[in-house]
Amino acid sequence: MDTISNIRNFCIIAHIDHGKSTLADRLLEKTQTIQITEGQMLDNMDLERERGITIKSHAIQMNYKSADGKDYILNLIDTPGHVDFSYEVSRSIAACEGALLVVDATQGVQAQTISNLYMAIDHDLEIIPIINKIDMPNAMPDEVEDEIVELIGCERKDIIRASGKTGQGVESILEAVVERIPAPVGDRKAPAQALIFDSIFNSFRGIIVLCKVLNGSIKKGEKVKFFNTDMEYNADEVGVLKMDMMPKPELTTGEVGYIISGIKTATEVKVGDTVTSVANPCRQAIEGFQEVKPMVFAGVYPIDPNDYESLRASLEKLQLNDASLTFTPESSIALGFGFRCGFLGLLHMEIIQERLDREFNMDVITTVPNVSYNVYDKQGNMKEVHNPSGLPEQTLIDHIEEPYIHATIITAADYIGPIMTLCLDKRGELIKQEYVTGNRVELHFMIPLGEIVIDFYDKLKSISKGYASFDYHIDSFRPSKLAKLDILLNGEPVDALSTLTHESNAVVFGRRMCEKLKELIPRQQFDIAIQAAIGAKIIARETVKQVRKDVTAKCYGGDVSRKRKLLEKQKQGKKRMKQVGNVQVPQKAFLAVLKLD
Repeated sequence: MDTISNIRNFCIIAHIDHGKSTLADRLLEKTQTIQITEGQMLDNMDLERERGITIKSHAIQMNYKSADGKDYILNLIDTPGHVDFSYEVSRSIAACEGALLVVDATQGVQAQTISNLYMAIDHDLEIIPIINKIDMPNAMPDEVEDEIVELIGCERKDIIRASGKTGQGVESILEAVVERIPAPVGDRKAPAQALIFDSIFNSFRGIIVLCKVLNGSIKKGEKVKFFNTDMEYNADEVGVLKMDMMPKPELTTGEVGYIISGIKTATEVKVGDTVTSVANPCRQAIEGFQEVKPMVFAGVYPIDPNDYESLRASLEKLQLNDASLTFTPESSIALGFGFRCGFLGLLHMEIIQERLDREFNMDVITTVPNVSYNVYDKQGNMKEVHNPSGLPEQTLIDHIEEPYIHATIITAADYIGPIMTLCLDKRGELIKQEYVTGNRVELHFMIPLGEIVIDFYDKLKSISKGYASFDYHIDSFRPSKLAKLDILLNGEPVDALSTLTHESNAVVFGRRMCEKLKELIPRQQFDIAIQAAIGAKIIARETVKQVRKDVTAKCYGGDVSRKRKLLEKQKQGKKRMKQVGNVQVPQKAFLAVLKLD
């Protein structure tokens, strides 16, 4: 029998807290891929376990004997659920023919789940709906079933009720996978054609390429070619992914596996590229993935300037493992040489910073995050600006356009008021609101992206007591009255603290920045003037008072002119110190800007 008919490739679509990792562990247990687990096996990064989220896609192969006695190979790709990691999800979906839609019985369908579901439907994936956590005391399986039927238009009998905690329904899920998800389509006799959907850097073995073979086969030891870079390598080892890498003589059509070719340079592997055989190459590359477009930009600088090249190497290795990260070199007067990095969101930025520290031991300073703007000059030319310091002179600018997002918020009706107030305060406009089922409401807003990158998600979770789910996509660029807010220390601008903000917020934001910096900048032996300015106009000021020393303490008795002479001498010294003294801005000051309420 042709083995391609016994292969099933599928991923899991779920919100971050729907217990999908526990459910994935139960699937691995049932197929005897692993023993009884302690903790989540696929979320193997410390960061993932600490935060309770999936950051990286994880591919793993299972062997399953169905109820009718047939043997199947199941390739599961566990995907992240947070909006900032949607690019990981899109790549996993491209390597699958089906998806498990996991919905929490206590919470119902969430906004991000809907977003990922539509992505799967666009790729014509077979959807298997599952209600998880049905053993919970506050579970509402009937109401959640109504939501799923309304969302995807399936039959009630197609929905599987399960529990990752007790293992209930796991057998039904595996049977549904082999019955409902189609086998991969491909020609085993055609020239080799494999799609790269991920890559990992290993310091001993080089870059490990994860791919799905669409046509033909890739054998161990044969010479392979990467279409995008036109580079050729020997496939030193090929195999499939179980809990560890399992070498095989060849990877055949429909299989998901890895190739090790001893590649050491990170730029030579690109996610979405096609791998083929040199002896019998395919004629054209597989259509890869849409180029990722970063949403949030921030400068990342090494604390020690000598670590610049190490930081570059670390970012290249991280980019291999996370294709949604982009970076370009830049320099700052305050911080020296570093990189302007593009992220998909603020959580993505936090995770990258944590991974730089933990995996590469890099101490970095991250500047205030901002978004990309379109700046038009008086001649009508457009320039894309990611950094406030890249803005042309104010007199040359005709107008600035900022990106707007279409935001979808699903919440309980009790929290509509506070959520609307939050969105309207962020310059949002309500497009529509509709009741999903019972007490749950779906709100649609248009909001400037710059308003949500810093603290919006935290505030939304806080005012809704954790019950609101949020998803967004870029809609369009719109003209906006934006002002460049500069922070000056003793008259010198600190370019790393510059921000672009709406004119209506500028004065209040500038005043809060000055107050916060006054708390954080250590006192010197001279006064430090902290000013917020828009162009040449100072809009706020605070002063860090000098450390005073009583120089007249040793003068007891005698003429008063002795004291005056000493005080005058000290005054001259302070004046000279102010001219040559440097003010160091601590990392806490950059982070504090993110926490301004």
